[in-house]
Amino acid sequence: MKKFVVYETEIGYLKFIYEKETLYEIKLMKKEEVQELGEKNLFTENIFRQFQEYFLGKRKEFNIDYKLEGTEFQKKVWNALKEIPYGETRCYQEVAESVKSPKACRAVGLANNKNPLMILIPCHRVIGKNKKLVGYAGGLDIKIKLLELEKNNKN
Repeated sequence: MKKFVVYETEIGYLKFIYEKETLYEIKLMKKEEVQELGEKNLFTENIFRQFQEYFLGKRKEFNIDYKLEGTEFQKKVWNALKEIPYGETRCYQEVAESVKSPKACRAVGLANNKNPLMILIPCHRVIGKNKKLVGYAGGLDIKIKLLELEKNNKN
């Protein structure tokens, strides 16, 4: 049975949904949406520690067991997002080409929007073709914050 835990972070409250030692989903929440904090344990404390290190610019990759649940195309896109290096961006077209579906920019955008593991699967690194910052489920202000954080800590 899946459980959850909520931690306060630099970008708001993150709800980690997990089962045993596997992470399934990360949701960004506003303070007023937090009803319960859930159940902390060694697994969730490790996740939180890694996210804290990321927000401090000390961690560029995560070491967390997770399971992606979605369509085959969504999983293909999410796996392609993991290949975008820390501190770099790609446009939707480049991601579509990387999953061998060059005409599927819109479908890539929809899959990007359904990413269940924000930050861990770096959907914030996908931008518009003209280098414009477009949509982010957590809001453009958070996307900007994450991209700046990575840009400033790239080396």
